[in-house]
Amino acid sequence: MLTDTHTHLGDPVFDDDREEVLERARAAGVGAVIVVAETLREVERNLELAERHPELRPTAGLFPTVLDPEQGEAIASLARRERHRLVGIGEVGLDYWKVEQEAEREVQRDIFARFVELADELDLPLNVHSRSAGRQTIEMLLELDARRVQLHAFDGRAAKAQPAVEAGYFFSVPPSIVRSRQKQKLVRRLPLESLLVETDSPVLGADPQERNEPANVRVSLGAIAELKGLAEEEVEAAVVENTRRLYGDRLVRHA
Repeated sequence: MLTDTHTHLGDPVFDDDREEVLERARAAGVGAVIVVAETLREVERNLELAERHPELRPTAGLFPTVLDPEQGEAIASLARRERHRLVGIGEVGLDYWKVEQEAEREVQRDIFARFVELADELDLPLNVHSRSAGRQTIEMLLELDARRVQLHAFDGRAAKAQPAVEAGYFFSVPPSIVRSRQKQKLVRRLPLESLLVETDSPVLGADPQERNEPANVRVSLGAIAELKGLAEEEVEAAVVENTRRLYGDRLVRHA
């Protein structure tokens, strides 16, 4: 089944109807929902939610604008303890849109490098944010020899993505592709073998005024199929296989 590879389903905006949201996801053929974390508290909360909602697959990470190395170390310690319950390290990366000062960017890069090392140590994929820093993020990942990488909602130029494609990294496509010329250009250029689907729920939906949710990975699939001139079933089969290649059997919930 499909996997929504990047969501914030732990967000309080889903507290009143999270189970109904997941029911709609199941009806859309979504069997697993990766729920990323931006803070230590979110890592803890997502682990708790995964106990109650079997579709949820938690990750551990620190959002790039949280310039707190001490919190990063606490998250790393928790990830080591809970490594068998996690499917990845994220959301981590660089954000040069909000973080503009070079001294702060240096702190951001150092935190990111530590999470890249942690992912290698725990043999977990990286779920990576790279807003306004696509080229720099890819350069860091390559320099640090990151092996298993998902670049979520990549906002850079397609030409800058090529080194990541050659390294075997994956790019996840949100429903906002239907209103983003940049993402449409990116998908046209990237090979199908490099694509995943995500929603980034509750944001990056087809309509920016509406709350996004995991069932809308179908919107991403349809857009990819149209842009590449392929049947949606072919795109779906490829995306499922790509997800398996990156995340392996960690997406399978064992009894």
